[in-house]
Amino acid sequence: MNRVIRILMAALGGVAGYYLSVEWLYVFPAFGVTFNTWEAAGFVVLFTAAGFAALYALAPAVTDGIVQFVRWMEQRLFRIPAGEMAFGALGVVFGLIMAFLLGPSLAKIPTVGNYLPAITSLFLGYLGWTVAVRKREDLMQLVPLARLRDGVSAAAATKAAAEPAEGGSYKVLDTSAIIDGRIVDLCRTGFLEGVLVVPRFVLDELRHIADSSDPLRRNRGRRGLDVLNTLQSDLQMPVVIDEREVKGADEVDTKLLILAREIGGKVLTNDFNLSKVAQVQGVPVLNINELANALKPVVLPGEGMTVQILREGKEPGQGVGFLDDGTMVVVDGGKRHVGETIDVEVTSVLQTNAGRMIFAKARQVVAQAN
Repeated sequence: MNRVIRILMAALGGVAGYYLSVEWLYVFPAFGVTFNTWEAAGFVVLFTAAGFAALYALAPAVTDGIVQFVRWMEQRLFRIPAGEMAFGALGVVFGLIMAFLLGPSLAKIPTVGNYLPAITSLFLGYLGWTVAVRKREDLMQLVPLARLRDGVSAAAATKAAAEPAEGGSYKVLDTSAIIDGRIVDLCRTGFLEGVLVVPRFVLDELRHIADSSDPLRRNRGRRGLDVLNTLQSDLQMPVVIDEREVKGADEVDTKLLILAREIGGKVLTNDFNLSKVAQVQGVPVLNINELANALKPVVLPGEGMTVQILREGKEPGQGVGFLDDGTMVVVDGGKRHVGETIDVEVTSVLQTNAGRMIFAKARQVVAQAN
């Protein structure tokens, strides 16, 4: 294919050299330069061969440049959401129509009249694209364009399809919340309302994690992709992939906060640090870990429970066990019962940002661990 393109370009160079030499033969007599028949034929043959050789030599570089330009255009067009592309095309058409209507009047201007129509077409076409893309959300409110919702921003997409249920809102998902997986169970219960928004940069981060060489990171990334697939296919909640590019930020957490503020949504995460930053910046945040801690059964001092002592504690004589929900139980006097299941009595409960800790004292051995 490259050889065929090279020969075609060389032939084009030969044709260009031929016509250029013929034109020059008509111009030279005006400067007193004349050729006889054989000299003119040699001049034409020389320029034809020079044009053929020049483009034959430049063909690889020109071909590579064209291929790189096409690939660059493909990458740029691939990143543009379908909705933006459709609105941009309509804007360009409208701009070119305006330029066509203004063309006859501009052509009558002396000196520059021959160039103004082309310049006006370029300017109004670009202006039409820019205005249509930036005002697409307002335009979608004027006409029923629900079919173009894929690829538009989350706010425009949900307006084109259906408004969130009363009391609902947009929930912008964090990477950690997707990988965690508990959001699936939360959606199945019906306590989570509104539209789930998955930004494109979060999806890209999940893909990079799933392609990691580290087996642990790779499994976490694939789990996150499976969770997204479950949210889209098995559940009835609307899930929107937001294609917009958040400018002015490089970190994913910063982009999340900016996007949530733009669409008036809430960030759904289990990242403690992200929750604190969101609270400082005034962005509503829903922390799954905080919800899980709030739903744990209330334990009061003096109540009894059964717990298996798994290891020694930090203080002398202490043993440490865990409840079914993962709550740590520090048992005073439980060191000698490591590996045993015993009855304990709650003495105090400590609630921290990381979770809850229960302090108790051993009462009696219930069963010997295997």
